[in-house]
Amino acid sequence: MPRLGSRVRIPSPAPATSKSLEVLAKPSKRRSSTTIVSTERLHNDAGRSASSPRKCSGNRRQVVYTRRLHNRPIGLCSKRGIFHYRRRVPTDLVTVMAQSEIWRSLDTDSYGMALRRIHRVAADVEAEFEKVRCSTGSVIDPVLLATPVSDPSRSTPLVPADPQPPAPPSPSNTRTIGDVYDRFIADPKHQWSKRTQIAHATTRKWVIEVFGEGTPLAEITREGCRDFVALLREMPKSAHQRFPDLTITEVIAAAKEKGERRVISTANLNAYINRFGGVMNWAMNEGYLDRNPLKGLKLRDPVKKRDKRNPFSIEQLRRIFDAPIYTGCRDDANGYAVPGDQRPRRARFWVPLIALFSGLRLNEICQLEVSDIRAIDGIPCFRVASGLSQTGDEKRVKTNASERSVPVHDELIRCGFLVFAESQRLCGETNLFPELPFGHLGYRSTAISRWFSRFLENAGAAAPLTCFHSFRHNFRDGLREAKIDRDIALLLGGWTTDGKGTAVADNYGSGYQPKALAEALNAVRFPALNLDHLAVIGSRRET
Repeated sequence: MPRLGSRVRIPSPAPATSKSLEVLAKPSKRRSSTTIVSTERLHNDAGRSASSPRKCSGNRRQVVYTRRLHNRPIGLCSKRGIFHYRRRVPTDLVTVMAQSEIWRSLDTDSYGMALRRIHRVAADVEAEFEKVRCSTGSVIDPVLLATPVSDPSRSTPLVPADPQPPAPPSPSNTRTIGDVYDRFIADPKHQWSKRTQIAHATTRKWVIEVFGEGTPLAEITREGCRDFVALLREMPKSAHQRFPDLTITEVIAAAKEKGERRVISTANLNAYINRFGGVMNWAMNEGYLDRNPLKGLKLRDPVKKRDKRNPFSIEQLRRIFDAPIYTGCRDDANGYAVPGDQRPRRARFWVPLIALFSGLRLNEICQLEVSDIRAIDGIPCFRVASGLSQTGDEKRVKTNASERSVPVHDELIRCGFLVFAESQRLCGETNLFPELPFGHLGYRSTAISRWFSRFLENAGAAAPLTCFHSFRHNFRDGLREAKIDRDIALLLGGWTTDGKGTAVADNYGSGYQPKALAEALNAVRFPALNLDHLAVIGSRRET
């Protein structure tokens, strides 16, 4: 013990070691352990050689210093495998040029070639900026407006008061509408059906006739696009089929001469605008165009989407299923509307019934194979899928959500559908309805769609805004009246809530079991419609 009044020496603190500093640097458990990162980026935009990158990192919880060196020139971007030059429009020119960025295609997928071309394109863009400043009376830099002379070491400045002819345009500015349209159609990412291919070919034909195949893409103005839309508004229905050898102006003149008043609907007109606008958007993404002159030119459709099709009324359904083909006809070919003692049960008999009680689309029904009628967990179901059939033919669906399994309704079973499917299997048939041929667009539904229109007239069931697709409206109303859960209803009908497909949540879980779907489907009833005359005694419930 030290004596009273004596001095007590307090030891000096030990020097801080790296270990002790590390302990002190550790954050409290109650605090966030976010790492503080300090980054310094050096862009070697002029292509200068740089020293090897240095990256120092200690403990993850300590401060980390990173130094990154980028050798790629400013503005060099790659889009779909093609290199482009991207430049932000200076702030003082954004309002004048009505755009915030400039994109120029370098027309090459070679990185080395892009490095050689980008400087020329960048110089052209800077010269364009100076010309715009010159036109607005702003202060300019004459050096940026200089044009090359014979001696590479000298240059002659371009005097704003006496402008010289503009420099040759870059390759992206010389693209013609015909060339760009062909590049768009040949893009491998476009996997269109034959129907869509024909629609794009028709649109291209009319666009080329109006604007000219050799017209530079940059010269297609908004006024010219408005004139194109005005021509479409006078286009008669089915013009590409009725007048295949005439130009768009000749078609309109011929229709007026015949007194034709039926023109294409607003929905079809907007479809042509969408296809042409899609080409222009593609050209913008490729750097061939700065603005889409078609943007905002679509017309407002006076017919609401809900009013484009109506469900069949109960009286129409009665007339349909009391027609001779369901009660007795001469045959189901040319004599389908003539009363007789024959009751053939083939495509013309089953397709409308399946549509009413399953909600399947017309082509989904027509392309069914015998193997698509299968039992899942003991529940007989329709399998709707795309891909190649057993005969090597292509099967199509409208959307990704269209691929589904739909239980066979009890009413179809009561009418003997499973017996029919089994008989087709025993006969060695591959297609459920082998008598349906492929149409010119590759769909088995083409012929029966035309037949059904005549059938409605002969049965006295035709009415405005109703067609075969009205069966799906009846099915949807049946789901509503049965108070079926919305998710199950959308799944049974192959509907999506928007154009982007199913929601993220739909990718979770294994989905609804066939038993639950069958219970929901069989809740769909049409009590005012009596189909007892179609019932088959002793029809089996399994396949």
